[in-house]
Amino acid sequence: MDKIIVHAQNLHLSYKKGEPVIKNSSFSIHKNDFVFITGKSGSGKSTLIRSLYGELPLEKGSLNVCGIDLQNVGKQKLNVLRKHIGVIFQDYKLIKEWTVEKNVMLPLMIAGYSKNVCTMQAHKLLKHVKLLHKADKYPLELSGGEQQRIAIARALAHNPLLILADEPTGNLDEYSSEVIWDLLKGAHHHLGTTIVIVTHKIPSTLGINYRHYFLDGGVINEVS
Repeated sequence: MDKIIVHAQNLHLSYKKGEPVIKNSSFSIHKNDFVFITGKSGSGKSTLIRSLYGELPLEKGSLNVCGIDLQNVGKQKLNVLRKHIGVIFQDYKLIKEWTVEKNVMLPLMIAGYSKNVCTMQAHKLLKHVKLLHKADKYPLELSGGEQQRIAIARALAHNPLLILADEPTGNLDEYSSEVIWDLLKGAHHHLGTTIVIVTHKIPSTLGINYRHYFLDGGVINEVS
């Protein structure tokens, strides 16, 4: 069996004790899986994603991500976890006061790499997402699709084992959405990155094998 990247057992997540958004859910995600998580609005999709990078603590059950046990996890272990994860948000979460180049460099700067390494990796990734010519621009000078491509470049900067994407094409037009899907498929195929995507709708023209989990009533089940 492939290495398990995410393993949840009887997972309960809530914002208010005793009122679980996710309840009694068990599932596994393996290395190099491409996974979609779907469900109605308010079903807990984004809540689940938040738990996977340690932003939302567990109420009950167990959750292990990239070898880190997230039950009563401390700050040091969270920092280790986040070195293995890249996160892509629907609203991009770019730093508006920073150039495109510096935004992409952020995970490498946090990890303590030298300026030369940060710059080389940022330029390599900007070339990959076809935005090297915008390196000195600022996020608000870019279109929504371009901003999301920068967000993907930033998520890939530190060669993560796992990418978590929360509605990565939710605000984009059809062309920009296709570009984003191609970039995510490329990371999966060429780098072996495990991809987990929360979305309302799985694209019909994806052209790859994927796994599908559906959230309903707070419980996550795999769709065969």
